[in-house]
Amino acid sequence: MALVELYLVRHGLAGDADPSRDDRMRPLTRAGIRRTRAVAKRLRALGLHFDELLSSPLRRARQTADLLHSVGLCARPTESKYLAPGGDFDAWVRWLKRWRRHGHARLALVGHMPDLGEWAERLVVGEVRQRWVLKKAGVLGLTLPAAGTPVGRCSLFLLVPPRYLV
Repeated sequence: MALVELYLVRHGLAGDADPSRDDRMRPLTRAGIRRTRAVAKRLRALGLHFDELLSSPLRRARQTADLLHSVGLCARPTESKYLAPGGDFDAWVRWLKRWRRHGHARLALVGHMPDLGEWAERLVVGEVRQRWVLKKAGVLGLTLPAAGTPVGRCSLFLLVPPRYLV
């Protein structure tokens, strides 16, 4: 198996949470759409293209994934329950193992904090320390090992807030 680049992308700026509304349906703000589109265009200008993009089923994450798709960073995004808040990391690792058998090289995940930070910590450090923060529309890049479990064996090569991309 070849090395895989994994990109974790936090959804863009969304409206404020409102306890009287279903948080799963909270959309990106106009500013969130603009900034996320600018980040997506910059990533594309840097030559990135994802073999696959998985997105949380929450609206703000799906909108972010659609913006990444709209600039040509990936084929149509796929919704994944693993990326919903509190998603199942271990089930995703099993999915990743199957995905890698197809020889893919770049995978992007669009999700939420604190989950993305915790997943990155598990992949690099091997445990959750709740210290890594990914800004809204920020991007974190990891290199996964060529074989075996990725947990505690990945290398961080990118951690950038959106302000450095736009």
